[in-house]
Amino acid sequence: MQAFDYRRPGTLNEADLALKASPGAKLLAGGQTLLPTMKLRLATPDSIIDLSGIASLKGIARKDGGLAIGAMTTHAAVATSGDVKGAIPGLAKLAGGIGDPQVRHRGTIGGSIANNDPAADYPAAVLALGATLQTSKRSISADDFFQGLFATALEENEILTEINFPVPQSFAYAKFDQPASRFALVGVAVARTAGGVRVAVTGAGQSGVFRWTEAEKALSANFSASALDSIKLDASNVMSDVHGSADYRAHLVGVMARRAVAG
Repeated sequence: MQAFDYRRPGTLNEADLALKASPGAKLLAGGQTLLPTMKLRLATPDSIIDLSGIASLKGIARKDGGLAIGAMTTHAAVATSGDVKGAIPGLAKLAGGIGDPQVRHRGTIGGSIANNDPAADYPAAVLALGATLQTSKRSISADDFFQGLFATALEENEILTEINFPVPQSFAYAKFDQPASRFALVGVAVARTAGGVRVAVTGAGQSGVFRWTEAEKALSANFSASALDSIKLDASNVMSDVHGSADYRAHLVGVMARRAVAG
């Protein structure tokens, strides 16, 4: 690692001021991506702003009929929260399947969402549930937030502060994970709401997480695993790598979607 300036603000306002005063600074949440990339010199920021000292960015609460989760809340806290298990049990199960205990106790929901790794689990849940992302400047809908591989609608000097999830009629996430990393080779989140069904896929898209609209239409008409039997995801926009071909991943999307619907 190269030398860098380190700051640990105690309030969101202090973090905002530090970010504005240090162009090119990187925000440190759980550090599960930033620190390894810095060790490999793939990222060489001159300044690090550690958000771990900001108490207002942590916590889980029922809010306005939904579920509000602070961006600095760890995966472990989401997985074990009574509020999450009571409102969206599938989200707690998703969090409990991320990485290993060390990752779950250091990694944060906000860090994962803001990083938008194409194989991360949370983006699928955020998109399927139609969550709203609150930042230090504004609110952003899930459909507008994710904008490609490791790309989001977050602007420079903008900090993700809270994720607001509406409570669905049902929600489930099924993942076929890469055994070494436990990232999703393919993961499918299915949310059933009063307005219809939303299906989001991670680990497969060449541009990252995406909604599978054909499956949404089929499931909105008939919410059963069998409704997906005649549907196949087009593999032309599916990624291919050493872990699996595009055709293999496209097949897995259908398998994981049916498992999610079956619960």
